[in-house]
Amino acid sequence: MSGIRTGGKGGIGTPGDGSGNSTGAGGHRALVWRALPERPGAAVLVLHGGQEHGLSRPGPVNLAGLRMAGFVHALRRETEGAGVAVGTVRYRHRGWNGERADAAKDAIAALDDLAEELGPVPTVLVGHSMGGRAALRTAGHPVVTGVVALAPWCPADDPCEQLADRDVLMLHGDLDRITSPAATRAFAARSRAAGARVCGYTVLGTGHTLMRRINDWHRATARLSAGLLGLRDLPPEAAAALTLPSRSTDALDLPLPAQPRTAAPAGHPARPLPTDA
Repeated sequence: MSGIRTGGKGGIGTPGDGSGNSTGAGGHRALVWRALPERPGAAVLVLHGGQEHGLSRPGPVNLAGLRMAGFVHALRRETEGAGVAVGTVRYRHRGWNGERADAAKDAIAALDDLAEELGPVPTVLVGHSMGGRAALRTAGHPVVTGVVALAPWCPADDPCEQLADRDVLMLHGDLDRITSPAATRAFAARSRAAGARVCGYTVLGTGHTLMRRINDWHRATARLSAGLLGLRDLPPEAAAALTLPSRSTDALDLPLPAQPRTAAPAGHPARPLPTDA
């Protein structure tokens, strides 16, 4: 199918929710911090799903936002003590809304705020469904170094040139009937041809809600994000996939293995996290 039929209803958090995040101009602040170390050297920004169309303002409770709470928790645990800030994006509208691309605009606003507050720290975007589309669309932002896209919405005419020189990991369930696994693989191939470093996983036996094999979704996302930030070694198959030439269509449909509760020890960082010292 070409788009999302169903999805979540808005963003995580509301103004005055006690998170320590102020409301920006126009009564909306897109960036909500979930973990903010004293001197962050890197960041992860989480974007939840939404709807194809919907101009109404998100309410204080939404299933799509709640769905990502487990991912935020897993990311915080995986990066604890490593100086990584973890944030989420709050949307102004429920939908993508065609050429308006509202979720992408909110993602850019959040990234601009992140860069202003933390400086040019390497940032990984983690997005589900419409949030995956927004993450992929905005990955050309100067602070973004990688994307982990979960069951992303990938229309055939979406651009991918902005992903050049970015690390892109895409995970999609083979039973997904809301967003297309085949469209994700096609977008992954186009992105690699455009200069991205790409690896694609199929999460067998799972659909769009990410509820089946939920521990595998959470653990893989957290560990892959940490790998992209150089905090642990990437799985060998992912590391190899990111080195494939632009013409290759290999490693875009790798089966995601079961993720043990205790992962292998983190390897030596591929690159040191910057500090403001």
